[in-house]
Amino acid sequence: MPSLSVRGLSPEAYEGLRKLAARNHRSMQEQVRLLIEREVTLSQPGVLERAAAWRKRLAGRDFSRVLEDLRADRER
Repeated sequence: MPSLSVRGLSPEAYEGLRKLAARNHRSMQEQVRLLIEREVTLSQPGVLERAAAWRKRLAGRDFSRVLEDLRADRER
């Protein structure tokens, strides 16, 4: 499996990454891998276009009762 070394990271960025990983109960390596993979996935052609299409498709719908409807359905 390929590996990567990151040089020149600011102390602030390093500390922020350390805290983010701790909050998510991950090692720093796991957190960095997840962030890189997520960024690569989201930057693929078509991802933003599909998201925009879904926003357009769902525009104007009222989702204010979703939580209430879920709770009512669970009580059946």
